[in-house]
Amino acid sequence: MQVEKIPQEFMVALPLLQQIRAAGFEAYFVGGSVRDTILGLPIHDVDIATSAYPAEIKAIFERTVDTGIEHGTVMVLDHGEGYEITTFRTESGYQDFRRPDKVEFVRSLKEDLKRRDLTINALALAPDGTVIDMFSGLDDLENKTIRAVGDPTERFFEDALRMMRTVRFASQLDFKIEPQTLQAIKANAHLLEKIAVERIQVEWIKLLLGKNVVQGLDAFLETKLYKYCPQFATREQALRKIAKLPQLKLADELECWALLAYVFELTPKQVRSFLKAWKTSNEISTEVQNVLAILEQATSDLDPLVCYHAKERATKAASHLLDILQLPLTGAKLLQTYTALPIKDKAQLALNGKDLLQTLGLKPGPGLGKILNTLEQKVVLGELANDKTVLLAQAEDRKSTRLNSSHLVRN
Repeated sequence: MQVEKIPQEFMVALPLLQQIRAAGFEAYFVGGSVRDTILGLPIHDVDIATSAYPAEIKAIFERTVDTGIEHGTVMVLDHGEGYEITTFRTESGYQDFRRPDKVEFVRSLKEDLKRRDLTINALALAPDGTVIDMFSGLDDLENKTIRAVGDPTERFFEDALRMMRTVRFASQLDFKIEPQTLQAIKANAHLLEKIAVERIQVEWIKLLLGKNVVQGLDAFLETKLYKYCPQFATREQALRKIAKLPQLKLADELECWALLAYVFELTPKQVRSFLKAWKTSNEISTEVQNVLAILEQATSDLDPLVCYHAKERATKAASHLLDILQLPLTGAKLLQTYTALPIKDKAQLALNGKDLLQTLGLKPGPGLGKILNTLEQKVVLGELANDKTVLLAQAEDRKSTRLNSSHLVRN
């Protein structure tokens, strides 16, 4: 196969390949970027593989960095960009089912490609646009098939995360996993326990954001991979419920975790524990709780204060999930409520603590904070105009009431 129009991302890096080849070595673009070029998808990473050994690459280029030289990778700095160039290699050992115990540099492209996970990722692109396909990856791309290179059990023993990558690609590309590869995942799903949660999380979120999420989820459940993911083992039915949602198309990581938390019926405390087990950020945890606060009101009158405290990002995520879950409150109604809020943030309040200190002679402390919170709430609910004069008058009333109450207590 010949790629007629080489993507710009490759064209920028093409002089590096030509320089390596001029020195007498082979050099190709490899991996996912070649696959995505053929599929007409955006390219994210440009990977270059070569028959030149690391020391030879360093001799060819003036500016290099040893980013992973023990595995054959040298970064070449060119016009402000860094390109990782990796020597053809074979790997063996894999006692931890993740990293090879031994890496050996070779001069053979075929030896390098046959250690890769899937046939659709075991493709190389020459500078002239020729696609080198030694494992029928092009046929699998045409037939929308996901197949391990060689023996799938061997590939999954080399890196157990490859099983998650396989079901992720089923979702992301809308491809079917061929039977032998699927069976190997079923037989070796327990090996996923050997993989760091952070690496599993990346593949899991990509699966949920894929083109055919239901297909990826079905494979994830059928192979029992879910049993070896944090707090999923007892939640098969809830996961199946997600797979049955008719309009399942998620926009980002927040929507993914919020949907799971809602379907799992997690309390705020459980949300924190659940997301901590998945090694997510504290920010995501807080945002998910904000989304849930909105979703929990989906069958009753919506409190504007809930939208206000949730903020824009969580409100937008909740609006999308309301429609996916087909709850009584529509996403459009939620966004309408949020848009109509008089203020979206405390900083937009027409007065602040300094104004109260200077104008009303109040002293710093809890009392000042309570007055501000009350004014903020009344503005959000539309009970007071967000006008400095109006708010100062209300604050004066609050101050007088508080002073009279204190006087009565003393007497």
